[in-house]
Amino acid sequence: MNPPNENISTKKWGSSLNCVPFLLFLFLLNSCRESPESNLQGENNMAYKWSEIVLQATARDSERYKPRPTVTSRYLALTFTAMFDAWSMYDAQAIPVYKAGEINKPKASERTERNKEIAISYAAYNALMEYFPADSALFTDYMKSLGLDPKPKKIKPNSATDLGIRAGKNVVSQRKNDGSNQYGDEPGGDGTPYFDYTYYTPVNDADQVTNLAHWQPKYFVNPEGEHWVPNCLTPYWHMVKPVALDSANQFRPGPPPAIGSEELMAEIKEVIDLHANLTDEQKALVEFMRDGPASVQQAGHWLKFGQDVSRRDQHSLDEDVKMFFVLEVAAMDAFIACWDSKMFYDSVRPQTLIHHYYENEKVKCWGGEGNGWKDTLGSAWIPYSPLSFLCPPFPAYVSGHSTISGACADVLRLFTGSDHFGQEVRIVAGSITEPSYQGKNVTIKMPTFTETANIAGYSRILGGYHIKSDNKAGLELGRNVAREVWLFYMQHVGQEKS
Repeated sequence: MNPPNENISTKKWGSSLNCVPFLLFLFLLNSCRESPESNLQGENNMAYKWSEIVLQATARDSERYKPRPTVTSRYLALTFTAMFDAWSMYDAQAIPVYKAGEINKPKASERTERNKEIAISYAAYNALMEYFPADSALFTDYMKSLGLDPKPKKIKPNSATDLGIRAGKNVVSQRKNDGSNQYGDEPGGDGTPYFDYTYYTPVNDADQVTNLAHWQPKYFVNPEGEHWVPNCLTPYWHMVKPVALDSANQFRPGPPPAIGSEELMAEIKEVIDLHANLTDEQKALVEFMRDGPASVQQAGHWLKFGQDVSRRDQHSLDEDVKMFFVLEVAAMDAFIACWDSKMFYDSVRPQTLIHHYYENEKVKCWGGEGNGWKDTLGSAWIPYSPLSFLCPPFPAYVSGHSTISGACADVLRLFTGSDHFGQEVRIVAGSITEPSYQGKNVTIKMPTFTETANIAGYSRILGGYHIKSDNKAGLELGRNVAREVWLFYMQHVGQEKS
């Protein structure tokens, strides 16, 4: 995504120190040495800089393990929670989320910008080393570039280094048995990290539908032309303990439209009609919201939007620590709530419905890369997506993009005190899905946070991954999650519920 226009203000020292008393000059010089990056804003503050490292690690994780948005949402949320907990020790009112024993905050004179930078850096480093171990060299090198020893041998108790390390380790320790099965040690598992200890088995298989109301896995095609069927992604994710919500099913929506109902038939028809006439603008929207190679998935996508806000509003370290924390907790808890609905209803996706209801009818659809749009039997209909990742491998209702976008958009609206976003991005239509197709350069406008969430959800209908009900219920679920996360956030920054 192209960054918005940036007007980063710079502060310059006066040209002469002749009029400054000598003792004051020594004080200023010492302050500069102690806090060389104090009060830097936007992309220059330390919290923003760590957000860049987090996004790099997320993109690498996607390339290494294939997209797994549930898992990476947890990594991002817990990393920024560790940073928040470290930062909270330098704020008079803030309360850490995960703490060990009594809170002994440093005295006021030690609550400097430099100490905050050191504390959040050690917190981020320790969390990232746990959650993205394959990229340990990236994190270690970055710490060294900051002039910080990644693994100090002597640590002064209650120093910024000590508080940062403890914050990172506290988060890791207290989330070890949260149901994510990160270590493969959940009861019922086989010792493999992220193994499905609930032993979910689809009602339908990729070759035959025995119950149309339920999800059907689909064949993917790898670069070598081989067909394979991915397993359902983390079907136990509703078992993961949320950060802010009381439970995964706290805001569970009502059921999707019944099989054979007029509502469902109308929504299937809408998908077919939209898909048959995709404009370049719509293709670009589908691709931008879907993300492509080196994907950072929905939690990372909204982290990028958060970065846009930071640059736009020239955030301080304090502001970014808090914003990234509440934003990523909203994404993590929204995924947990979304998976509760997905696995509870185990609902079918449009591709299976179209194959069934339009099996022998001619429909216009995308024919795959290089084939363009053509008339074909409904039994051959596919989403506008690369065959190597044809459709998300998990049930439909509710839409994950809609849920996470609804949650993240609302917390950004609440955090900034305005729905204004005002960002845009340029993308070549078809560049991710059909590189041989040279579409138009399209500008996607995101005037408000709410509208950004709305178009993210709508893009999933355009792409053929969801029907309208999946989107509508997902947005509502996400916004319900956001309200609860915001109350949790307000408590932890030391403000009363309102």
